Amino acid sequence: MPVVIIIPARFASTRYPGKPLVELRGADGQPRSLIRRSWDAAMQVAGVDRVVVATDDDRIREHAEGFGAEVVMTSPECRNGTERCAEAVANMGIRPEIVVNLQGDAPLTPAWFVEDLVAGLRAAPEAEVATPVLRCTGRMRADLIADRHAGRVGGTTAVFGHDGRALYFSKEVVPFAAGEFAPDEPSPVFHHVGVYAYRPEALHAYAGWDEGVLEKLEGLEQLRFLERGRNLLCVTVEARGRQFWELNNPEDVMRLEQMMGEMGIA
Repeated sequence: MPVVIIIPARFASTRYPGKPLVELRGADGQPRSLIRRSWDAAMQVAGVDRVVVATDDDRIREHAEGFGAEVVMTSPECRNGTERCAEAVANMGIRPEIVVNLQGDAPLTPAWFVEDLVAGLRAAPEAEVATPVLRCTGRMRADLIADRHAGRVGGTTAVFGHDGRALYFSKEVVPFAAGEFAPDEPSPVFHHVGVYAYRPEALHAYAGWDEGVLEKLEGLEQLRFLERGRNLLCVTVEARGRQFWELNNPEDVMRLEQMMGEMGIA
């Protein structure tokens, strides 16, 4: 089994309890849950052998099975999506070439983000994990900064070297850049897209490590790999005219619905 997508989903989110079951209205006005929209996005990815929802909550399990998703139950002790993916793979008894973690709060993730991610990891044998990054326009950068000024935890930004190897991820807007950028002008800030592709060995090792200091401070699971000196590849993806945002706070529901309306996503 070359590629499996796992969508980790928990009900007891600290910032937004019940988030996977929150309904979003698309361009056609019909509501669909966040986890349903994330599953729909995963099903559009080419070259994937299996798509699975991994959860510890019966409400999510029943809802996901109701729209036809395969569900694997995991422990409520999983501290983040990567740990949940590791447990799901173990519970399924499989050993795929690549495991993709499509986090359940990113329903606007285009299929080519994941396809380019898998291709990037396959082309970099030295990398153990890969994750997509999207160059921010001036408008997106301004939205990230506005969230931080308002005290909201918005998107995550990434800094990486010339070879794509990740240097750091933060919920602050990094790197600092003086001045303003026009709404459609490319900025030096890269938005981290909440998707990961792991080699099974790296995923298994991650589950056995203690939570890192930086991981705790930032609340970013991928920093555990960097704190252990592991090679995490940032794969630059192209928006191709699509807008992208994640559902991190209740205020993001309106933003996502507006984006889906503008892009004609039902």
